[in-house]
Amino acid sequence: MQTSTRDRIVLAAARLVQRQGYVGTGIKQIAKEADATLGSVYHFFPGGKEAVAVAAIRHGDAEFAAILREALDSEEDPAAAVDACARLLATALKASGWRDGCPVTATALETLGTDSEIQQACADALRGWQDLVAGRLLRAGLSRTDARELAGTVISTLEGAEVTAQVTQSEAPLLQAGRQLARLVATYH
Repeated sequence: MQTSTRDRIVLAAARLVQRQGYVGTGIKQIAKEADATLGSVYHFFPGGKEAVAVAAIRHGDAEFAAILREALDSEEDPAAAVDACARLLATALKASGWRDGCPVTATALETLGTDSEIQQACADALRGWQDLVAGRLLRAGLSRTDARELAGTVISTLEGAEVTAQVTQSEAPLLQAGRQLARLVATYH
């Protein structure tokens, strides 16, 4: 199946930004990785690098949300579902050679304190993932307040554990986080 030039640009940018961050990724590198010309990058993204990065973050957000949704729906018990998320992330991270962590972390940290569209896309992604977890916990019978707060804890813990797993090149931080989060979730159920 043929991928459109725009889609190739977004996919290439998503992988590069995920691995290198926004600052470490150049527009020429994106064009080269996408097998596209600079002119076509600017044609589809007249806003330049920032516009490409926003599209890349939104793509990574949707991709990660699908993985998260799959893991959350893979288990009947919400505690087991949260643990399944951590195990799935650990497996995927190891398979990528420890390079493909969270699709927004590097860029989010680089753009802290800015009022940019990139920072907004990162914040939207994190809120959306928290909403997915909260929705799963609500379906398991938790109150709205407990589901929301617990979901924030789950996402924050998984994000931190994923960074630690990347740095240490070990699945252990994610697997430990998953077990501990499952214990926490079980106390509410």
